[in-house]
Amino acid sequence: RDTGCPVVFDATHSVQLPGGQGTVSGGQREHVPVLARAAVAAGVAGLFMETHPNPDKALSDGPNAWPLPKLENLLEMLQQIDKAVKSRPFDESLL
Repeated sequence: RDTGCPVVFDATHSVQLPGGQGTVSGGQREHVPVLARAAVAAGVAGLFMETHPNPDKALSDGPNAWPLPKLENLLEMLQQIDKAVKSRPFDESLL
């Protein structure tokens, strides 16, 4: 149901695996695009994504960070989905 509050989805922490590398958190960044696409398709107001030029060398959250060189393509795809979804808002009363 609509709460009247904007919803922001955290695409990168959603793939974080706390303690996944023993003493530090791991992550499965390969799942960021599909989760971000699903969130945008569901109509979220915004996305949060941690990025890094080289996530494997990041001092924090590297395993779940999205590579900065790949960000532009992902954002372009997400904008297309967002435009399509919001051009015809979902109306539950029609179901």
